[in-house]
Amino acid sequence: MTFYAGIAILTELFMLAMSIHVIRYSGISKKQKTWFLLTFLTVMFCTAAEFAVHGAAYDLKYRNVLTVVTVLQFSAAPLLGLLFSGALGLPKQRTFAIVFFCLNLLVETVAAPSGRVFFFDHQGYHRGEYFIIYGAFYFFSLLYLVFSMIRVGKRFRHRDVGTIAMILVVLAAGIIPMTAFKINITYMAIAFGASLSYIYYNDLIQQDIQAELVANQEKMTRMQEHIISGLANLIENRDTETGEHVARTSGYVRALAKFARADQVYADQLDDHTIDMMYAIAPLHDVGKIVVPDEILKKPGRLTDEEFAQIQRHASEGGRVIREVLSGVADDEYLSLAADIAECHHERWDGGGYPDGIAGEDIPVEARVIAVADAYDAMASRRSYRGVLPQETIRAELARGSGKQFDPVFAAVMLQMMDEDTEYRMRER
Repeated sequence: MTFYAGIAILTELFMLAMSIHVIRYSGISKKQKTWFLLTFLTVMFCTAAEFAVHGAAYDLKYRNVLTVVTVLQFSAAPLLGLLFSGALGLPKQRTFAIVFFCLNLLVETVAAPSGRVFFFDHQGYHRGEYFIIYGAFYFFSLLYLVFSMIRVGKRFRHRDVGTIAMILVVLAAGIIPMTAFKINITYMAIAFGASLSYIYYNDLIQQDIQAELVANQEKMTRMQEHIISGLANLIENRDTETGEHVARTSGYVRALAKFARADQVYADQLDDHTIDMMYAIAPLHDVGKIVVPDEILKKPGRLTDEEFAQIQRHASEGGRVIREVLSGVADDEYLSLAADIAECHHERWDGGGYPDGIAGEDIPVEARVIAVADAYDAMASRRSYRGVLPQETIRAELARGSGKQFDPVFAAVMLQMMDEDTEYRMRER
């Protein structure tokens, strides 16, 4: 097997493999698949035609057949630049490609009988005196490809000059030896260039998809924030005390979680992502109060047992409201965390809480944080039926509730915060 035969076979197999990959690949549209397949199949045809003319044993009786094959090759080869451009996603390339192919075919068909561009005699193939016509078409095609690749880079906002330069170097490495030294490795170089363009295009597509995913995620986050803000405002409009309470509690939740993690308390569960979500979701912990009648919610005094039972409904109702409102908007992690906080922030460490009476570490960690922060703010804030409790009383209540109402670890952390931090620093930490 000659060197040229090996190059031709390798090129054919390479383009066949790329064609199979394009057919089976699901990351691009059918239109782009068509363009890439046309590019790879054209390379395969031109490679076969080139080998038939230059690599196979020549016989004069096949001169007419080889002339037709060469006309088609000379018409298709300059088309590769436009096929590249279509494959890279530029619009209106089909019209340009059809017009350019027809122009090439017309010129080659008219020139073939006269032998001005090429001809065959008893010795084989020869270039004609106007072979430069074919070269001009080919050169125009390459310039068009350069222009197209620059346009594609700008279109995708990721102009990769290095990749474009490498493709052009590869193409030049195949074309210069053919024109200057008659070493026929052009189509191998074109095959590499086409494959690099395919990889380049798909890389741009993936970058664009990634940017779109990030933008959609940011949009979803803003939507979640607006929903949370709207629900929190709804609570505040019904009960001014509750509205101010949820805002303060968010600050205490973040401070308590970060303070606990710094002391290696539940550090494996309280990562930055979880703490950020807890802070964002905390305003919804009392959202279930929208189902509580105004005469109970705004009663300026202690509640009866029946009224307190109505208040208790807000925990389970809060979880239901969150699932109904955020389902389809928030991801599963966000939705689960928000529902857990709303449903479980009145559960007790000893199992005596509501609505389900769960105990200890069966209570979600985020709800245990909320329980301490919620209780602290309730005691440290003015209510319609009492004033602000003294810090000594709050400390005593937290200590008395430790291991009963509260997770003892978080209760201890809150007491430590009260000893070390001012109220302002507790909120801002």
